[in-house]
Amino acid sequence: MKFLRKVTDNDAVKALGPGLITGAADDDPSGIATYSQAGAQFGFNMLWTLVLTYPLMVGIQLVSARIGLVTGRGLAANIRRAYPPVLLYAIVLLLLVANIINIAADVAAMGEALHLVAGFGSAHLYSLGFGFLCLTLQLYLPYRTYVRFLKWLTLALLAYVATVFAIHLDWADVARATIGPHFAWNRESVALIVAVFGTTISPYLFFWQASQEVEELRDSSASSLRRAPTYAARHLRRIKLDTFIGMAFSNIVAFFIMLTAAGTLAVHGITDIQSSAQAAEALRPIAGEAAFIIFALGIIGTGMLAIPVLAGSAAYAVTESFRWRSGLDRTVLEAREFYAIISLATIGGVALNFAPVDPVQALIWSAQLNGVIAVPIMIVMMLLASNENVMGKFTLTRRHALFGWLGVAVMVVAVTAMFASA
Repeated sequence: MKFLRKVTDNDAVKALGPGLITGAADDDPSGIATYSQAGAQFGFNMLWTLVLTYPLMVGIQLVSARIGLVTGRGLAANIRRAYPPVLLYAIVLLLLVANIINIAADVAAMGEALHLVAGFGSAHLYSLGFGFLCLTLQLYLPYRTYVRFLKWLTLALLAYVATVFAIHLDWADVARATIGPHFAWNRESVALIVAVFGTTISPYLFFWQASQEVEELRDSSASSLRRAPTYAARHLRRIKLDTFIGMAFSNIVAFFIMLTAAGTLAVHGITDIQSSAQAAEALRPIAGEAAFIIFALGIIGTGMLAIPVLAGSAAYAVTESFRWRSGLDRTVLEAREFYAIISLATIGGVALNFAPVDPVQALIWSAQLNGVIAVPIMIVMMLLASNENVMGKFTLTRRHALFGWLGVAVMVVAVTAMFASA
């Protein structure tokens, strides 16, 4: 049995991966649409939501990463061992449905973005091409190459930081609105706050990060922390650094997306944005051609990052539930069921674009479903991470547990508000 080797500070920086990719994948095209709508409808007054969600995201994603690293098993595998099968199957089914709908919304946005930039062709055909490109990369790229590819794709999110500097903003107004927002608490504002919370704290991210920590262990031929506790403190510090940076990256980019919409669309009275491509198109006459192209190309880059995470997290959840072989480090022949689920989820999402389904309504269903299933999953995760039979001596610290349960409480309030305002 190989033990986890000693991790230096320099190694920790190089090891950025699961947390960074997870955070970046959170800013997918459907999330861009949500943040754009928040900025367009409420100006700078929704920026505070992305400040509030940061510590909550860090708290719950650290729980996910810790479970994977300590146990050497993904989230679904741990739920299967600790709880009745009916709970696991219900959660996984809802996750699969939500992820397919989300994939559909993302590939549609990518196709529309390319159509806008190119000025010709069919958005549906572009969507079809993007879907099968993502699937091909997952099926045939080796794990190490694939992870490097995803890491480089996170740079696409910097397009939204660049967009902000292509427009004029009063940063004093931005700071004041972020710290002390002023807007009417009504059905529309509550619904949008719930949408932002549901977009930033999504169940597929929990499954992905836990499973990616397991992949990292297998890739280095190492054992889980519970079986090989040598240098545990340094490895736990590594996942903390990775997650803090990854979630910060996610929320900073989301902040800039919302800021771009607030500083352009809201100022010019454009308050109804229903897709990320529509947000990019609305920017063209206001912020100029450069801002439009940067924003649109960013949609394509983030979609290429998010679709593999959506399909992959569904595949991890399903295969772990039935004890099938899984992992991007395995070949298609070694993990047939795993790659079959990835294929079905991706193809299902692409096919949904050709069905008589309103993509905006599908996006709403996905956000609502994610918000609903996030609550029981977060509760189960917190119970697992506090259970000595599961985690051994690596159960959550009191401070970590506090932030985790605070995240659960916020999501419970958000989901309750969503149903109350329906």
